[in-house]
Amino acid sequence: MRKRQAKKRPLLPDPRYSDQLVTRFVNNLMWDGKKSVAFKVFYDAMDIVDSKNTDEEKTALEIWKEALSNVMPHVEVRSRRVGGATFQIPMQIRPDRKISTAMKWLISFSRKRNEKSMAQKLAAEVLAASKEEGAAVKKRVDTHKMAEANKAFSHFRF
Repeated sequence: MRKRQAKKRPLLPDPRYSDQLVTRFVNNLMWDGKKSVAFKVFYDAMDIVDSKNTDEEKTALEIWKEALSNVMPHVEVRSRRVGGATFQIPMQIRPDRKISTAMKWLISFSRKRNEKSMAQKLAAEVLAASKEEGAAVKKRVDTHKMAEANKAFSHFRF
């Protein structure tokens, strides 16, 4: 690459939980630069999670973090051309990419749900993911299965 790598900008922690991970999630959730709308959706979803929470010793934020860790993939397949053939090679994922992939999956699968508002969709997907079920967790399982199936090509790693 000719240009040098871009500097990582520091993220401000969110106002309610004082957590940088929440801000990162809200930045992924945001559409058209409407950050206040994205924060409202996230906080409403956390309120819904808190009201539906059966486990009394866990807060909504802890449930959300547990859901995020349940969705996080550990390996993924990458395409690599060797000779004339393209192989799917399983590779470990960097920690920051694990988190962003998990966030993107959680958001995209909550958008596809059938609840009324986005806050309800997100809350339902977070609750499902914290119980190791739901579409986002299925995506992680499928990714791991794909990596497991292509383990024979791992010697092509670069």
